[in-house]
Amino acid sequence: MSEYIVSARKYRPDSFETLIGQDNIARTLKNSILRGQLAHAYLFCGPRGVGKTSTARIFAKTINCMHPTANMEPCGECESCVSFAEGRSYCIYELDAASNNSVEDIKTLMEKVQIPPQVGNYSVYIIDEVHMLSQAAFNAFLKTLEEPPAYAIFILCTTEKHKVLPTILSRCQTYDFNRIGISDMVRNLRGIADKEGVKVDDESLHVIAQKADGAMRDALTIFDQTVAFCGSDIHYEDVIRNLGVLDYDYTFKLVDFFLAKDYASALLEFDDVLSKGFNALHFVSALGEHFRNLLVARTGGLESLLDLPESLKGRYREQAGRCTIQFFYDALGITTACEAGYKSSTNQRLHIEYALMKLAFLGGVPVAAASLPLEIKGEEIVQSVDNQQDSRHVTNEPAATKRSSRAKKVMSGLLAGEEDDTASAVTTSSALLRNSVQENAPEGVTAEAVDPDIPTEDEIRTKWPELVKECSKGKPRLENALASAALSFAEEDGFRNVSFEVTNEAQKQWIENGLLRNMETSFARILGSGRVHLFVTVKQVEESAPKVYLPAEKAQELMNTNPEVLNLVKDLGLDAN
Repeated sequence: MSEYIVSARKYRPDSFETLIGQDNIARTLKNSILRGQLAHAYLFCGPRGVGKTSTARIFAKTINCMHPTANMEPCGECESCVSFAEGRSYCIYELDAASNNSVEDIKTLMEKVQIPPQVGNYSVYIIDEVHMLSQAAFNAFLKTLEEPPAYAIFILCTTEKHKVLPTILSRCQTYDFNRIGISDMVRNLRGIADKEGVKVDDESLHVIAQKADGAMRDALTIFDQTVAFCGSDIHYEDVIRNLGVLDYDYTFKLVDFFLAKDYASALLEFDDVLSKGFNALHFVSALGEHFRNLLVARTGGLESLLDLPESLKGRYREQAGRCTIQFFYDALGITTACEAGYKSSTNQRLHIEYALMKLAFLGGVPVAAASLPLEIKGEEIVQSVDNQQDSRHVTNEPAATKRSSRAKKVMSGLLAGEEDDTASAVTTSSALLRNSVQENAPEGVTAEAVDPDIPTEDEIRTKWPELVKECSKGKPRLENALASAALSFAEEDGFRNVSFEVTNEAQKQWIENGLLRNMETSFARILGSGRVHLFVTVKQVEESAPKVYLPAEKAQELMNTNPEVLNLVKDLGLDAN
């Protein structure tokens, strides 16, 4: 049985050309070698699995190579390169600071530094996980790091740069390694799969790359695990089942349910996700990521931010075209708040289900529709009754516009009728509009209680105390604020807009975020009419004149208001101060 080598070791980069996702660092190091401007100490820092130690090895092998290429790559054939490949090089040393972090270990390293290289021009010391060195070991290392022999070069690697002493950082050239992009990972995984004779689709490679979170070593480990599970023929369904990743189909279907205001189907879909063993918090995170991808697909010029296979990009563009930017803004706010409050919630399932219901009602709970005037003539009637169904989906029309102009049902085909039928058609249309008002009444308001007429200002003032009493049960401060609020009125698009004042901005935001919708619903029931919109404003406080306290201020105020007093002070030579 042949010895098996994991992909992370078998396909580890051995030249700058094979280094993935760190082109700027590779170019800088090659230029420094070409110009002979080598520093005595380097610090490679960044996330795990992005190539820090591999880059250190490549750099060490290149500067000791006897016949480097014109592009500053190691030849792989000279004695230095061969000895390094076989693990017997005496000019390149590696120290694991995680297990060799004491002063004695550093003293041993300092003794080795005094021995010049036998093959090659430099003795390179690679210290991995250097942040694990103790305080005393760092201090013992300082002098050698600052003034090493001319042939000694130190390369320090760490994932936690903030734990390295500032005195160490000041003595090193620092290189920050980036996370590897998904496209680079997919390209590398595709090449490895071809070499290993593994058949895999692009969707599977993207899932593996996303799961790796920017670490190429993690991606190769997941790839090996997937091959062990699926064999040489890898399918997307097997990958997501093996890795426990939520399928894209779930989030696509959920957004369709939200657009149709079908909260019941959304809750059933969430139950199906939980029944398959998925983590509820990961579900919310995946839903937020889906909204983010839809927003990117919806906005022109952001295609580079969508790291997905082409087959999925088309689905995202199609679904994003049926949504508005405002919908994405509100949806991301809901999912972000749900994710932030998940761990502190007592009933975590209900917490997520409530967020799903809010997403399903982003367009707002339907309220009473505005009726068209009875004098409907000729070409003014252009909208068909079928548009009522279209209004259930999210459109490009702003929410404020949709609220001010409620769904207006009219008869299709009226323009095709005869002139003699106009009066009867208008009568039928008016009846349909009255039915629309009743059908779209707020929750808790029966059809018989709906009044198609706009309430008068006197009716609203009379019923206002009843609304205050109902909405402020057990909340005396709210009751005082609403009872003393000044009311102002305006009429717009067949609705009575009622504005009431509160004393500060905090009260205004609190009422708007958690109470205003319930107040509108309750007021519609009390008035028997859904033709009222409520708005909250902040009372404007006029700045009063500064108060006068000191005698000199009182005298000055008296002279400013009475010229005779000023003349008297001048004539008698009095001191007003």
